[in-house]
Amino acid sequence: MSTTSLKLPDELKARLRSVAEARHTSAHAFMVESLQNAVAVAEQQLAFLADAEAAYEQMRESGEGYEAGDVHRYIHARARGESVERPQPKPWRE
Repeated sequence: MSTTSLKLPDELKARLRSVAEARHTSAHAFMVESLQNAVAVAEQQLAFLADAEAAYEQMRESGEGYEAGDVHRYIHARARGESVERPQPKPWRE
């Protein structure tokens, strides 16, 4: 395990100490947990963007895509617990 030094503004350090004490943990443990959470969120965002980019490239290559209205109707019906057919891709190029 490596050591990293952080320079924190005094106000942030005081807030961090206060929150850590209220959670019955150390400031160090709170910072490690916070960094782990922030990295996990950032990784999820990057994966989401990569998936979106791959889907866009697939759409460009195939020339097919889904109409937003069809997708919205499908999602809303599924959220209501209805059994509906998935929308079909349609050509978007002329």
